[in-house]
Amino acid sequence: MTEIESNPVDGRLRRSTAKALAPLVGGFVLLVAIVLATVWLVAMQQQSDAELRRLLDVRGEIVSLFSGLQDAETGQRGYLLTGDEGYLAPYNAAIDALQSRFDRVRAGLAEQPDQGADIEAFGQTMEDKLAELRATVEMRRAGQVEASMERVRTGLGNALMERARALADSLDARTRQHILDLRRSAAAMVVVVEVAIAVAVGLIVALAAFVVTDARRRNTRLTKAYEALRKSSDALVVANDNRDRLEAQLRQAQKMEAMGQLTGGLAHDFNNMLAIIVGNLNMLKRQADRGEPANGRQFEHYVEQGLEGANRAATLTHRLLAFARKQPLAPEPIEPNRLVSGMSELLRRTLGETVQVETVQAGGLWRTRADPHQLESALLNLAINARDAMPAGGRLTIETANAHIDEGYASDNFGITQGQYVMIAVTDTGTGMTPEVAAKAFEPFFTTKEVGQGTGLGLSQVFGFVRQSDGHVKIYSEPGIGTTVKIYLPRLAGPAEVVAPKAEGRAAAIPEGRPDEIILVVEDEPAVRRLTVEVLRDLNYTVIHAEGADTALRLLDAHPEVTLLFTDVVMPGMTGRQLVDAARLRRPELKVLFTTGYTRNAIVHNGVIDADVKLIGKPFTLEGLAHKVREAIAA
Repeated sequence: MTEIESNPVDGRLRRSTAKALAPLVGGFVLLVAIVLATVWLVAMQQQSDAELRRLLDVRGEIVSLFSGLQDAETGQRGYLLTGDEGYLAPYNAAIDALQSRFDRVRAGLAEQPDQGADIEAFGQTMEDKLAELRATVEMRRAGQVEASMERVRTGLGNALMERARALADSLDARTRQHILDLRRSAAAMVVVVEVAIAVAVGLIVALAAFVVTDARRRNTRLTKAYEALRKSSDALVVANDNRDRLEAQLRQAQKMEAMGQLTGGLAHDFNNMLAIIVGNLNMLKRQADRGEPANGRQFEHYVEQGLEGANRAATLTHRLLAFARKQPLAPEPIEPNRLVSGMSELLRRTLGETVQVETVQAGGLWRTRADPHQLESALLNLAINARDAMPAGGRLTIETANAHIDEGYASDNFGITQGQYVMIAVTDTGTGMTPEVAAKAFEPFFTTKEVGQGTGLGLSQVFGFVRQSDGHVKIYSEPGIGTTVKIYLPRLAGPAEVVAPKAEGRAAAIPEGRPDEIILVVEDEPAVRRLTVEVLRDLNYTVIHAEGADTALRLLDAHPEVTLLFTDVVMPGMTGRQLVDAARLRRPELKVLFTTGYTRNAIVHNGVIDADVKLIGKPFTLEGLAHKVREAIAA
C-alpha cells in the first residue's frame, strides 16, 4: 500500500522539477540567440560600411563621367572656332578616359536593377554625343568650317548634353538614395537588437529570481516530507525505499537552488559582455551617422572590442554545454607522456612557486585517442583544484601508467567496460576530502569553495570530457593526507600517426600580396563576393570582381595584366571550369584558384573539376585564403 502511494508523489516531483527547469533552459536559449544575433549585427555592420564606401566611389565616378563628356565638348567647340589643334588636347584626353569610366560606373551599379535602364541609356547617349563631336571635328579638319558650325547650330549636340546631364543626375540621385537606405537599415537593426537585449536581460534576471525562490520553496517542502517519512518508518523495506527516493529528490532540489544562484552570476557576466557589445555598436552607429571614415583605428577598435565580448559569451556557452557532454571533440592519436611533458612549464607558471610539480612517466606507455586540447584543459582543471587544496603550498604529482580494468572492477563501476587503458593520475598533498564530499565532487555546480571563488564547473567538465571519450575517472581522497584523481582513457591499438602537442608561441605571419598583383574574383553570391574582395584588398592585392562568367571574360579582356583568376566552381550559366577554359584560350599562362562549398572529393568524382587544380573550400578563413592565394600565384 505504501509503495502504491509513493508513485504519484514521485511523478509530481519529477514534473515539478521539469517545470522549474523549463524557464531556465528557455532563458539560456534566448540569451544565446541574442549573442548570436549581436555577432551577426557586427558582421552586417561591416558589410554595410563596405557597401557605403563602394557607393560613394560610384557617385564620384558618375560626376567624373559627365565632367569628361563636358571636357570633350569644350575642346571641340574651341577647335571649331579657332582651328587650333591645341584646343583638342582636353577633347582627346576625355575621349580616351570616358569608356573606362563608364565601365566602372556600370560595374558599380550592376547590383542595382533599378539603375540598369538609366546606365544603358547614358551609354547610348554618350556614344551619340561622341559621334557628333567626331563628325564636327572631322568636318573642320576637312576645311568645311561653315558646315561644321551649321551642324553645331542645329542644337543636336546641346540636346544630347542635356539628356546626358539628366541621366547622370538620375543615376546620382538613386545612388544617393541607396546610401540613405543603407544608413537607415543599419540604424534600425541596432535599435531592434538593443530592445531585444534589454528584454532578454530582464527576462534572465526574472528567471533567476523565480528559480531561486521556487527551489528554496520545494527544498523546504521536500525536507519536511523527508522528516515526516523518516519518523514514521518502522524498518519496513518499502518505507526505506521511499526515504531513499526522497533523499535523492532533496539533493536534486538543492542542486536546483545552486543552479538558480549560478544563474544570477551568469546573468551578471552576460550583462557585462552585452554591455561591451552594445556600447561598441553604438559608437559604430555614431561614426556612421557623422559620416566618418570606416577604416580608422577607432573603427577597428570598436569592432575588435565588440567581437571580443561576443567571443567571451560564446566561450561561456561552450563551457555550459560541456556539463551535459555536448561539446564537440576533435580526437587525435596522442602520446600521454609527451602531452604531460609539454604541460610541465605551463603548470609551473600557473600554480606558482609554492607548489612543487613532479611527473612520473611510465616506460612503454600505450597511446590513446582523445581531444588533446580538452585533455590538457582537464589536467589543468585538476591541477588548479589541487593548488586550491594546498593554500600553504605542497607537491603536485602527475603520473602515467598502463592499466587493465577487469570484469570485477567494471561491474562495480557504472559506465566502464573491461579492457586496456592509459591511466593519468593527478595527486596532491592538500587537505583531502571526506567520502561524502568526494561522492559529490563530479556533480555540476557542487563546490566547497566560498561564494564568488568557484562555480563547481571544473570537475564536472573533466567528468563530461572523460565519459565522452569512452573513459573513466575515479577519486581517492583522505582528509589531511591528500587527493588522487585518476583518468582512464582507452588504449589505441594499431599504427596511427601521433600528433605532438602544439607549442605555444606567436602565430605565423599571414602572407600578403602586392598592389601590382591583380586578382579577378568571380562569385555569383553577392555577400560572399563582397567579403572575398574586402579580404583580398586587405591583404594588399588589387582586386576586380564579377558576378558571372560573361562579365569576368570582359574584365579579363580589359585587364590583360590580371595575375590570378579566383572563381567559384558552381555558378548559374557558365561553370567555373568552363570559365577557366575560356580564359586560358586568351591567357594560357593565367594562374587559377577555385573555391566551392562542396567537398573536393564530391566535385572531382563528378567531373566538375580536375583532381590536380588549386582549390579552397568554403567557408575559408582569412589566413587560409591568404596562404592558398600565395600558393596558387607561386605555382
